[in-house]
Amino acid sequence: MKTININDRKFLTRFAWISIGAAVSTMTLKTIAYLLTGSVGLLSDALESLVNLVGAFMALAMLTIAARPADEDHAYGHSKAEYFSSGVEGTLIVIAAISIIIAAIPRLITPKPLEQVGLGLGVSVAASLINLIAAWILLRAGKQNDSITLQANAHHLMTDVWTSIGVLAGVGAVALTGWQRLDPIVAFIVAGNIIWSGVRIVRESALGLMDTALPLEEQEILKKVLEPYTQDGVQYHALRTRQSGSRRFASLHVLVPDTWTVQRGHQLLESIEADFRHALPSITVFTHLEPLGDPASWEDTNLDREDG
Repeated sequence: MKTININDRKFLTRFAWISIGAAVSTMTLKTIAYLLTGSVGLLSDALESLVNLVGAFMALAMLTIAARPADEDHAYGHSKAEYFSSGVEGTLIVIAAISIIIAAIPRLITPKPLEQVGLGLGVSVAASLINLIAAWILLRAGKQNDSITLQANAHHLMTDVWTSIGVLAGVGAVALTGWQRLDPIVAFIVAGNIIWSGVRIVRESALGLMDTALPLEEQEILKKVLEPYTQDGVQYHALRTRQSGSRRFASLHVLVPDTWTVQRGHQLLESIEADFRHALPSITVFTHLEPLGDPASWEDTNLDREDG
C-alpha cells in the first residue's frame, strides 16, 4: 500500500470568505432594490442571497474540517466533509425556491404596481456583477484545487446571476408593458431554475458520499497506465476506484508469474503505484500481489469474497 500527502488545503478557506463577503453585499443591495420597487421578483433574488450567505458559512466550516490531516479516527482523512457543505447548500436552495413561490402567489392573485424601477434595477445590476466576479474566482479555485465545495458555491452564485438577469428582464417588462402579473410569473420561473440547481447539487453530494467511482475518463487513464505492464506477462483485475472530495482512491490485484521473487513483485507494485500517482494527482493506491498459477488468485475478483 502506498499513500501520498495532500498539500495543505487550509488556504481554500479564504475563498469561502470571498463568498461570504459577496453574499452580504448582494443581499444588502437586493434588499434595497426590493424596498425601492416593491418587486416580488427582486425579493426572491434577495432571499436567494440569504441562502448564499448561509451556504458560504457552511462552506467555510466544511473546508476547515476537510483540511485537517488524517488521524486515528479518520484514517482516510476528512475530505468527505466537503460533500456535507454542498448537500446542505443544495437543500437550502430548494427551500429558498419554495419561499419564492409562496411569496409570489399572493402577488399573482392581487398585482401591485412597481415603484422606482430604474433605480431598483441599477442596484440589482451592481449586485449581479459582484456575484459574477465572486463566482468566477470560486469556480477557478475549485477546479484548480478539485474542491466540490467551492465549485458548488460558484455554480450557486452563477445561478444567482442568471436568476437576477431573469428578474431584471421581468421587472423591465412590467415597466414597459404595465402588466403587473409579469413580476410574479418571472418569480415562478426563477424558483423553478433554483430548484433544478439545488436538486443537481444535492445529487452530486449524495453520489460523493456513496463512494461513486472516478469518472470514466480517469478510469481509462489508469487502464492505459497498466497496458505496458500487461504486455510483459503481468495481469490485473478487481480495479476499483472512488473519490472522496479532493482525494482519489484506487485498488487492484496484480498477478505475476509464480517464479517471481517477493522483491521483484514488490518493485513492480512500486512502479505501478508511482505511475498511477503521476497520472492522477492526489490518488491513494492500494495493490495486492498474487501468483498467476494459483486458482485462488482468480476467485477474489468480487468486492465481498465468499469462502467455501
